[in-house]
Amino acid sequence: MSEPDRYAIIGHPVSHSRSPRIHALFAAQTGQPLVYERIDAAPGAFAAIARQFFAQGGRGLNVTVPHKEAALALCTRLTARAGRARAVNTLKAEADGLLGDNTDGAGLVRDLDLRLGVPIAGRRLLLLGAGGAVRGVLAPLLERGPAELVIANRTAARAVQLAAEFATLGPVRGSGLDLAGSGFDLIVNGTSASLAGELPALPRAVITPATVCYDMAYAREDTVFVRWARAQGAARAVMGLGMLVEQAAESFLLWRGVRPDTAPVLAALQRE
Repeated sequence: MSEPDRYAIIGHPVSHSRSPRIHALFAAQTGQPLVYERIDAAPGAFAAIARQFFAQGGRGLNVTVPHKEAALALCTRLTARAGRARAVNTLKAEADGLLGDNTDGAGLVRDLDLRLGVPIAGRRLLLLGAGGAVRGVLAPLLERGPAELVIANRTAARAVQLAAEFATLGPVRGSGLDLAGSGFDLIVNGTSASLAGELPALPRAVITPATVCYDMAYAREDTVFVRWARAQGAARAVMGLGMLVEQAAESFLLWRGVRPDTAPVLAALQRE
């Protein structure tokens, strides 16, 4: 009897990740023979550890913070969405090397659309951060036709540069965290600050009683960003567990050729 195919999530930190549970549920649901583990790799060790995983027969990796931009260098070829994002969160072993994909944007948009019913077209969006996670979601958000998308980052120059890279896709501009403007309809935290219990230093005016706040990070308890948003009177404040499940389903489809049903998996995680 052959061994099941090996998959994993690689990041730093990664002990909190619920991806192994998600993919175990996907595998049971679809009858796919696979095992899925966690791999902690500090930034300087990422490339060597990832190459070793594939050299030993690994079939695919999910890539999380802080490696999504570094993963780009390992790829033999890229999907269109990964090439546009210049960041990779999914690696797949192929006969001639590694295929790089980015499923983050698809996961976020599906969660906003299908589960939360949050509109994007014609709305003002604030996206916090300028790293690999933000790169992955910019194009799918802009393709939905917001009135304006502001990228705000601690280092304003990075946000301005990132906005320039995506300017052909829609109305996007970059700013520091002391941004001008208020009353955003949707605020998405794409920084890793929540994982460290930290909060981006935002002016209170960005939130109104109609604002929806979405933290791409997730934890078993509400993140500091979600707690802050609720304290400021946001209409809704949610974590990114739904996004995690949806982007994982995109990865599973790429690896296994079958799309799992995400609704019962998300429900199981929420019960747990």
